[in-house]
Amino acid sequence: MATHDAWALVCRLFAGGTPILRAALSPRESAALPALGQAVKPTTLDQRFVLCPYCHQHRAQVWGGGRRGCSCQCPECGPVAVAADDMAALALDEDWLRRKLRLALSIESRDGIDALGDGVWRLGDSRCSPVLLARDLIRLWREPALLERVRVTGGAIRVITPKPRETRGAPFGPGVEWLALEDRFAFYGGGISFIGATGEPPAAQASDPTTPVHGPFSADFRWVTLPEVWPHGAIRLTKAQAAVFDALWSFKGEPRTAEQIMRRAGLDSDKPIEVFKVKPRDKGKPEAEGPLFAYRELVVTQKRAGLYSMPCASGALA
Repeated sequence: MATHDAWALVCRLFAGGTPILRAALSPRESAALPALGQAVKPTTLDQRFVLCPYCHQHRAQVWGGGRRGCSCQCPECGPVAVAADDMAALALDEDWLRRKLRLALSIESRDGIDALGDGVWRLGDSRCSPVLLARDLIRLWREPALLERVRVTGGAIRVITPKPRETRGAPFGPGVEWLALEDRFAFYGGGISFIGATGEPPAAQASDPTTPVHGPFSADFRWVTLPEVWPHGAIRLTKAQAAVFDALWSFKGEPRTAEQIMRRAGLDSDKPIEVFKVKPRDKGKPEAEGPLFAYRELVVTQKRAGLYSMPCASGALA
């Protein structure tokens, strides 16, 4: 049941759209946390208020600090000591959720995710049908123009939202398929799987093309993942950039000249960094600056000797 409880918590966090105190989790939700993996991350909330550590029923203001520690004044329990763990919070990694939903619906990676408004995203196209993810179904009722923005001739729209308390059946008219987040998706094999309308078990999850295989790089070197230093998710590389990293990886961390690297990569540029330059119009865009960031993070340049190496490739298999 831990997997089911973990998915229910993901849906709850997404519907709320805000972090929650760990102390506010039910015992089953707390037990399910290890199953969530990268789906949730620690965060901080307003340190001026806390859920009463004794009764877990009232939100109370925090007082004190320093050597005497903190306490809160609960309307039911009175003064209650507050520990650091009582103010710990967690939040859903919504980028993770959107990426995994795309994989579950076999949405092509080349289709980007578009934010259509606060709490509404276009995930891409699944079998020629636009897919929308929304935090609140009611908002789509109130703003039908959001559906019209993605509607295509001859294709239905697929809408994913958490379940409202009172909605039954099909909440939209013809041409719109509603997929309740809680019922039509589930944790499966470390990711998210789509559950068909007939209720069959989740199909095997499509392989994630961003999964690190060669150190931080994907199997085809088109993606690089640096979660400790790059907070915007996996970095997508062009074919030329991937070829440079592939060549550097093949040298197993040993320094090589620019000519050797570019010849191995099959490129005409004089220096590896040339294929990572960011155009002025793309300054400040994570998708454009990510590859250059990865290059500077992973590649060591010996300028006087004219040598380049990638230490993370040390010990790589041939």
